Amino acid sequence: MNSSSHWFNGFESRSFEVNGASIHARFSKVALGEPLRPALLLLHGFPQSHVMWHRVAQRLNQYYFLVMPDLRGYGDSSKTPGLPNHSNYSKRNMAHDMVAVMDALGLDSFYLCGHDRGGRVAHRLALDYAPRVDRLCVIDIAPTLDMYEGRSMTQPYMEFARAYYHWFHMLQPAPLPEIMMGANHPETARAYLHAKLGGWGSAGLHYIEPQALTEYERCFCNAEALHTACEDYRASAGIDLEHDRESRARHLKVACDMLVLWGERGVVNRLFDPMALWQDQCSGEVAGHAMAAGHFIPEEQPEATARALQQFFI
Repeated sequence: MNSSSHWFNGFESRSFEVNGASIHARFSKVALGEPLRPALLLLHGFPQSHVMWHRVAQRLNQYYFLVMPDLRGYGDSSKTPGLPNHSNYSKRNMAHDMVAVMDALGLDSFYLCGHDRGGRVAHRLALDYAPRVDRLCVIDIAPTLDMYEGRSMTQPYMEFARAYYHWFHMLQPAPLPEIMMGANHPETARAYLHAKLGGWGSAGLHYIEPQALTEYERCFCNAEALHTACEDYRASAGIDLEHDRESRARHLKVACDMLVLWGERGVVNRLFDPMALWQDQCSGEVAGHAMAAGHFIPEEQPEATARALQQFFI
């Protein structure tokens, strides 16, 4: 049992053997005879796990049946080596994981929210499994293809490469990025993790609960996790872009209404126009606004995040 279990009262956890992987997830407890609440799938980002939703989840659990998985390669989910084309860490395959978990829980349709990498999985899930997603929220991202191609940027592309250098570092062939991130030195990995969690406008680690930071260190600071995180980014710079270009060639867009949230102090706000980019990729209505935070909005502003989600997912 991991160290976070005691502060997720009102939830239970389980590993789901789906799509060739073991996906660990935490979800709302339901008492016998209790009315069914709307399902809300919450997806975390890099370099975290489902525990990033802790504060938000405690505020929303009475209103929704919450499902919070660890993405493939993160947390306590499978960390299998990447394939030569990185397809097992494609957002399409990771979206398949998430749908399979929801199938196992008997949930045919659901609300969907993703932060960071989880937002990219959520975007692909909403494209590939449109009938399953009632409404979609993405937090502090612009579409992956637009970010790589520098579309709708407000500053030179070099500013993006400087701010998100890890995108270009982690996509390099294995094992160099993993070694440089600390695959063989846990203290180096810990320093790298802390630098990421304190960056992108977040101004330190004060916003993270001690239990959460302990979990991030436990799950991230090892060779397997560093490799699978890199595989996530390698997929995003390769096979994911192929899938995105194919979808756009077919004029495929998110069919449901969207909520877009981003941090006032974050890179997305500084360098992109997230509302314009998401409006271009959604055939439904798109609402959104900046939050008084850096990149890690659900932990920096849990009450405001929960309130925004509750107002949207109705």
